[in-house]
Amino acid sequence: MATLRELKGRIGSVASSEKITGAMKMISSAKMHKAEQALKRQLPFRTQIETIIANLLSADAQFSSPLIEARDVKHVNIVVLGSDDGLCGAYNVNIFKQLLERLQYYRSTYGEDVKVTIIPVGAKMLKAVNKIAFANISVVAVDGVNSKTEAEGVKAFMAQLQQQFLFGETDLVDVLYMNFKSMSRQCPRFEQILPVVQESFMPEGATFKSSRPYLFEPDVNQIFSSVLPLFLLSTMQEIFTENRASEQAARVMAMQSANDNAKKLLEQLRLEYNKLRQQSITNELLDIVGGQVR
Repeated sequence: MATLRELKGRIGSVASSEKITGAMKMISSAKMHKAEQALKRQLPFRTQIETIIANLLSADAQFSSPLIEARDVKHVNIVVLGSDDGLCGAYNVNIFKQLLERLQYYRSTYGEDVKVTIIPVGAKMLKAVNKIAFANISVVAVDGVNSKTEAEGVKAFMAQLQQQFLFGETDLVDVLYMNFKSMSRQCPRFEQILPVVQESFMPEGATFKSSRPYLFEPDVNQIFSSVLPLFLLSTMQEIFTENRASEQAARVMAMQSANDNAKKLLEQLRLEYNKLRQQSITNELLDIVGGQVR
Protein backbone atom coordinates (compact mmCIF):
# COMPACT_ATOMS: atom_id res chain seq x y z
CA MET A 1 0.00 0.00 0.00
CA ALA A 2 1.25 3.49 -0.86
CA THR A 3 2.26 5.80 1.96
CA LEU A 4 0.84 9.28 2.50
CA ARG A 5 4.06 10.84 1.20
CA GLU A 6 3.97 8.73 -1.98
CA LEU A 7 0.30 9.57 -2.63
CA LYS A 8 0.97 13.27 -2.06
CA GLY A 9 3.78 13.12 -4.62
CA ARG A 10 1.57 11.35 -7.17
CA ILE A 11 -1.21 13.89 -6.63
CA GLY A 12 1.23 16.71 -7.30
CA SER A 13 2.49 15.02 -10.46
CA VAL A 14 -1.01 14.37 -11.84
CA ALA A 15 -2.11 17.92 -10.98
CA SER A 16 0.87 19.27 -12.96
CA SER A 17 -0.04 17.02 -15.91
CA GLU A 18 -3.61 18.33 -15.83
CA LYS A 19 -2.38 21.92 -16.04
CA ILE A 20 -0.01 21.08 -18.89
CA THR A 21 -2.66 19.27 -20.98
CA GLY A 22 -5.10 22.11 -20.34
CA ALA A 23 -2.56 24.66 -21.57
CA MET A 24 -1.69 22.57 -24.63
CA LYS A 25 -5.38 22.25 -25.45
CA MET A 26 -5.78 26.04 -25.43
CA ILE A 27 -2.68 26.54 -27.59
CA SER A 28 -3.84 23.94 -30.14
CA SER A 29 -7.32 25.47 -30.16
CA ALA A 30 -5.85 28.89 -30.98
CA LYS A 31 -3.74 27.40 -33.80
CA MET A 32 -6.76 25.57 -35.18
CA HIS A 33 -8.83 28.77 -35.28
CA LYS A 34 -5.93 30.51 -37.01
CA ALA A 35 -5.92 27.81 -39.70
CA GLU A 36 -9.71 28.14 -40.05
CA GLN A 37 -9.32 31.87 -40.67
CA ALA A 38 -6.64 31.15 -43.27
CA LEU A 39 -9.08 28.81 -45.07
CA LYS A 40 -11.68 31.58 -45.16
CA ARG A 41 -9.13 34.06 -46.56
CA GLN A 42 -8.22 31.63 -49.35
CA LEU A 43 -11.83 31.09 -50.39
CA PRO A 44 -12.32 34.30 -52.50
CA PHE A 45 -9.19 33.58 -54.59
CA ARG A 46 -10.19 29.96 -55.22
CA THR A 47 -13.78 30.99 -56.00
CA GLN A 48 -12.61 33.54 -58.57
CA ILE A 49 -10.35 30.99 -60.27
CA GLU A 50 -13.19 28.45 -60.39
CA THR A 51 -15.51 31.10 -61.86
CA ILE A 52 -13.08 31.87 -64.68
CA ILE A 53 -12.65 28.17 -65.48
CA ALA A 54 -16.42 27.65 -65.29
CA ASN A 55 -16.91 30.40 -67.88
CA LEU A 56 -14.37 28.70 -70.15
CA LEU A 57 -16.10 25.34 -69.76
CA SER A 58 -19.54 26.80 -70.42
CA ALA A 59 -18.43 28.66 -73.55
CA ASP A 60 -18.42 27.18 -77.01
CA ALA A 61 -14.64 27.25 -77.24
CA GLN A 62 -11.84 24.74 -77.68
CA PHE A 63 -8.86 24.69 -75.33
CA SER A 64 -6.22 22.27 -74.16
CA SER A 65 -3.32 21.97 -71.73
CA PRO A 66 -0.71 19.30 -71.01
CA LEU A 67 -1.87 19.47 -67.39
CA ILE A 68 -5.22 17.87 -68.30
CA GLU A 69 -3.92 15.18 -70.65
CA ALA A 70 -4.46 11.70 -69.21
CA ARG A 71 -2.04 8.94 -70.13
CA ASP A 72 -1.37 5.31 -69.26
CA VAL A 73 -0.41 5.17 -65.60
CA LYS A 74 2.94 3.49 -65.02
CA HIS A 75 4.29 5.75 -62.29
CA VAL A 76 2.26 7.37 -59.49
CA ASN A 77 3.32 10.10 -57.10
CA ILE A 78 1.28 10.24 -53.90
CA VAL A 79 1.78 13.13 -51.49
CA VAL A 80 0.87 12.09 -47.94
CA LEU A 81 0.38 14.87 -45.41
CA GLY A 82 0.85 14.10 -41.72
CA SER A 83 2.24 15.98 -38.74
CA ASP A 84 5.69 16.97 -37.56
CA ASP A 85 4.72 16.82 -33.89
CA GLY A 86 3.07 14.15 -31.78
CA LEU A 87 0.37 14.24 -29.10
CA CYS A 88 -2.42 14.30 -31.68
CA GLY A 89 -4.06 10.95 -30.98
CA ALA A 90 -4.57 8.57 -33.89
CA TYR A 91 -4.22 11.36 -36.46
CA ASN A 92 -1.17 9.96 -38.30
CA VAL A 93 -2.27 6.34 -37.81
CA ASN A 94 -5.58 6.96 -39.61
CA ILE A 95 -3.81 8.59 -42.56
CA PHE A 96 -1.27 5.76 -42.75
CA LYS A 97 -4.05 3.14 -42.85
CA GLN A 98 -5.66 4.95 -45.78
CA LEU A 99 -2.30 5.05 -47.55
CA LEU A 100 -1.94 1.26 -47.30
CA GLU A 101 -5.42 0.82 -48.79
CA ARG A 102 -4.55 3.22 -51.60
CA LEU A 103 -1.41 1.29 -52.47
CA GLN A 104 -3.54 -1.84 -52.88
CA TYR A 105 -5.90 0.16 -55.11
CA TYR A 106 -3.01 1.23 -57.37
CA ARG A 107 -1.89 -2.37 -57.80
CA SER A 108 -5.38 -3.65 -58.58
CA THR A 109 -6.15 -0.77 -60.97
CA TYR A 110 -2.85 -0.19 -62.79
CA GLY A 111 -1.18 -3.60 -62.37
CA GLU A 112 1.39 -5.10 -60.04
CA ASP A 113 4.25 -3.42 -61.91
CA VAL A 114 3.07 0.15 -61.29
CA LYS A 115 5.75 2.27 -59.63
CA VAL A 116 4.67 4.38 -56.67
CA THR A 117 6.65 7.24 -55.18
CA ILE A 118 5.45 8.30 -51.74
CA ILE A 119 6.20 11.92 -50.86
CA PRO A 120 5.64 12.31 -47.11
CA VAL A 121 4.99 15.72 -45.57
CA GLY A 122 5.72 15.79 -41.85
CA ALA A 123 8.36 14.04 -39.73
CA LYS A 124 5.90 11.55 -38.22
CA MET A 125 4.61 10.51 -41.64
CA LEU A 126 8.16 10.18 -43.01
CA LYS A 127 9.05 7.81 -40.17
CA ALA A 128 5.92 5.73 -40.84
CA VAL A 129 6.22 5.41 -44.64
CA ASN A 130 9.91 4.46 -44.51
CA LYS A 131 8.74 1.07 -43.25
CA ILE A 132 6.91 0.27 -46.50
CA ALA A 133 9.59 1.28 -49.00
CA PHE A 134 10.16 -1.91 -51.00
CA ALA A 135 9.89 -3.38 -54.51
CA ASN A 136 8.16 -0.76 -56.71
CA ILE A 137 7.44 1.57 -53.79
CA SER A 138 9.92 4.33 -53.00
CA VAL A 139 9.91 7.20 -50.52
CA VAL A 140 11.18 10.66 -51.45
CA ALA A 141 11.29 13.42 -48.84
CA VAL A 142 11.35 16.98 -50.18
CA ASP A 143 13.70 19.29 -48.29
CA GLY A 144 12.06 22.33 -46.76
CA VAL A 145 8.52 20.96 -47.04
CA ASN A 146 6.71 20.01 -43.83
CA SER A 147 3.29 20.30 -42.23
CA LYS A 148 3.99 23.93 -41.28
CA THR A 149 5.12 25.06 -44.75
CA GLU A 150 3.66 28.45 -45.70
CA ALA A 151 2.58 29.94 -49.05
CA GLU A 152 5.98 30.33 -50.75
CA GLY A 153 7.08 26.83 -49.82
CA VAL A 154 3.80 25.36 -51.05
CA LYS A 155 4.17 27.27 -54.32
CA ALA A 156 7.64 25.85 -54.92
CA PHE A 157 6.47 22.34 -54.00
CA MET A 158 3.51 22.52 -56.39
CA ALA A 159 5.77 23.80 -59.18
CA GLN A 160 8.07 20.81 -58.62
CA LEU A 161 5.19 18.32 -58.86
CA GLN A 162 3.92 20.07 -61.98
CA GLN A 163 7.32 19.88 -63.67
CA GLN A 164 7.65 16.18 -62.89
CA PHE A 165 4.28 15.54 -64.53
CA LEU A 166 5.06 17.68 -67.59
CA PHE A 167 8.44 15.98 -68.08
CA GLY A 168 6.82 12.53 -67.94
CA GLU A 169 8.53 11.50 -64.69
CA THR A 170 5.10 10.62 -63.29
CA ASP A 171 1.72 9.92 -64.86
CA LEU A 172 -0.52 10.62 -61.88
CA VAL A 173 -0.25 12.81 -58.79
CA ASP A 174 -2.55 12.13 -55.84
CA VAL A 175 -2.69 13.82 -52.44
CA LEU A 176 -3.79 12.14 -49.22
CA TYR A 177 -4.61 14.48 -46.36
CA MET A 178 -7.02 14.97 -43.49
CA ASN A 179 -10.06 16.96 -44.59
CA PHE A 180 -11.21 19.41 -41.92
CA LYS A 181 -14.93 19.32 -41.18
CA SER A 182 -15.17 20.59 -37.61
CA MET A 183 -13.42 20.44 -34.26
CA SER A 184 -14.62 16.89 -33.67
CA ARG A 185 -14.70 15.62 -37.26
CA GLN A 186 -11.82 15.15 -39.67
CA CYS A 187 -11.71 12.48 -42.34
CA PRO A 188 -8.95 11.22 -44.69
CA ARG A 189 -9.40 12.39 -48.25
CA PHE A 190 -7.76 11.63 -51.59
CA GLU A 191 -7.55 14.27 -54.28
CA GLN A 192 -6.16 13.85 -57.78
CA ILE A 193 -4.02 16.85 -58.55
CA LEU A 194 -2.57 15.86 -61.94
CA PRO A 195 -3.80 15.38 -64.54
CA VAL A 196 -6.53 17.88 -63.72
CA VAL A 197 -10.03 16.51 -64.23
CA GLN A 198 -13.10 18.62 -64.89
CA GLU A 199 -14.76 17.42 -61.67
CA SER A 200 -12.01 19.20 -59.70
CA PHE A 201 -13.33 22.66 -60.45
CA MET A 202 -17.06 22.10 -60.48
CA PRO A 203 -19.44 21.15 -57.63
CA GLU A 204 -20.55 17.54 -57.47
CA GLY A 205 -23.59 16.99 -59.68
CA ALA A 206 -23.29 20.43 -61.31
CA THR A 207 -23.33 20.97 -65.07
CA PHE A 208 -22.45 23.96 -67.23
CA LYS A 209 -24.68 25.28 -69.96
CA SER A 210 -22.88 25.56 -73.26
CA SER A 211 -22.71 28.15 -76.03
CA ARG A 212 -22.76 31.30 -73.91
CA PRO A 213 -21.84 34.42 -75.97
CA TYR A 214 -18.38 35.10 -74.49
CA LEU A 215 -15.56 36.96 -76.20
CA PHE A 216 -12.16 36.08 -74.74
CA GLU A 217 -9.16 38.38 -74.83
CA PRO A 218 -6.51 37.00 -75.19
CA ASP A 219 -7.57 33.67 -76.69
CA VAL A 220 -9.07 30.83 -74.66
CA ASN A 221 -5.93 28.68 -74.63
CA GLN A 222 -3.80 31.47 -73.18
CA ILE A 223 -6.34 32.18 -70.47
CA PHE A 224 -6.73 28.51 -69.61
CA SER A 225 -2.95 27.92 -69.57
CA SER A 226 -2.52 30.88 -67.21
CA VAL A 227 -5.41 30.08 -64.88
CA LEU A 228 -4.89 26.33 -64.52
CA PRO A 229 -1.56 26.57 -62.61
CA LEU A 230 -3.21 29.12 -60.30
CA PHE A 231 -6.02 26.66 -59.69
CA LEU A 232 -3.50 23.93 -58.81
CA LEU A 233 -1.68 26.30 -56.47
CA SER A 234 -4.87 27.35 -54.69
CA THR A 235 -5.85 23.68 -54.32
CA MET A 236 -2.50 22.73 -52.77
CA GLN A 237 -2.52 25.73 -50.44
CA GLU A 238 -6.01 24.80 -49.28
CA ILE A 239 -4.90 21.18 -48.70
CA PHE A 240 -1.94 22.26 -46.54
CA THR A 241 -4.15 24.63 -44.54
CA GLU A 242 -6.88 22.03 -44.03
CA ASN A 243 -4.26 19.54 -42.89
CA ARG A 244 -2.93 22.03 -40.31
CA ALA A 245 -6.43 22.71 -39.03
CA SER A 246 -7.18 18.98 -38.80
CA GLU A 247 -3.93 18.28 -36.96
CA GLN A 248 -4.64 20.94 -34.35
CA ALA A 249 -8.26 19.80 -33.99
CA ALA A 250 -7.04 16.23 -33.39
CA ARG A 251 -4.55 17.55 -30.82
CA VAL A 252 -7.31 19.52 -29.06
CA MET A 253 -9.39 16.35 -28.75
CA ALA A 254 -6.38 14.33 -27.59
CA MET A 255 -5.47 16.92 -24.95
CA GLN A 256 -9.11 17.10 -23.83
CA SER A 257 -9.15 13.34 -23.37
CA ALA A 258 -5.83 13.42 -21.49
CA ASN A 259 -7.09 16.27 -19.31
CA ASP A 260 -10.30 14.39 -18.46
CA ASN A 261 -8.31 11.27 -17.57
CA ALA A 262 -5.98 13.32 -15.38
CA LYS A 263 -8.96 14.80 -13.53
CA LYS A 264 -10.45 11.36 -12.88
CA LEU A 265 -7.11 10.00 -11.68
CA LEU A 266 -6.64 13.07 -9.47
CA GLU A 267 -10.03 12.52 -7.83
CA GLN A 268 -9.20 8.86 -7.18
CA LEU A 269 -5.80 9.70 -5.70
CA ARG A 270 -7.26 12.40 -3.47
CA LEU A 271 -9.95 10.02 -2.26
CA GLU A 272 -7.33 7.35 -1.53
CA TYR A 273 -5.13 9.96 0.19
CA ASN A 274 -7.98 11.16 2.40
CA LYS A 275 -8.93 7.58 3.35
CA LEU A 276 -5.33 6.76 4.25
CA ARG A 277 -4.96 9.99 6.21
CA GLN A 278 -8.21 9.33 8.10
CA GLN A 279 -7.05 5.80 8.87
CA SER A 280 -3.75 7.15 10.14
CA ILE A 281 -5.51 9.65 12.42
CA THR A 282 -7.85 6.94 13.70
CA ASN A 283 -4.89 4.70 14.54
CA GLU A 284 -3.20 7.52 16.42
CA LEU A 285 -6.38 8.18 18.44
CA LEU A 286 -6.69 4.49 19.24
CA ASP A 287 -3.09 4.45 20.46
CA ILE A 288 -3.77 7.48 22.67
CA VAL A 289 -6.99 5.99 24.09
CA GLY A 290 -5.24 2.65 24.64
CA GLY A 291 -2.42 4.35 26.51
CA GLN A 292 -4.87 6.19 28.81
CA VAL A 293 -6.73 2.95 29.60
CA ARG A 294 -3.51 1.23 30.65
